Amino acid sequence: MARKLGRTTDQRLALLRNLASDLIIHERIETTEAKAKELRSVVDKMITLGKRGDLHARRQAAAFLYNKEANEEDTVLQKLFNDVAKRYEDRQGGYTRVLKLGERQGDGAKMAIIELV
Repeated sequence: MARKLGRTTDQRLALLRNLASDLIIHERIETTEAKAKELRSVVDKMITLGKRGDLHARRQAAAFLYNKEANEEDTVLQKLFNDVAKRYEDRQGGYTRVLKLGERQGDGAKMAIIELV
């Protein structure tokens, strides 16, 4: 059963879309442990679509990810399909790593870093 993260369905989906887009762009982000664990499955699915590389996979990824600029010439989709997917061609899953950091100062939430392996 998926974590609800204290949000309604549309809020949770928007959060995961945003975090997934940011993780693909920056390849390493710091967030709460629960969000990182939930994000792991979403990003793995996006990278699997990137490895497939056909038009249908590109459209499925485009329907989920936000159209952000990765750098001056690339968008999230271009980075996913051109850079990230090529890096994991020979890897059968497990594209992300979650490192636990401890508790956040303000509210004591468990923090973690999620990064692409």
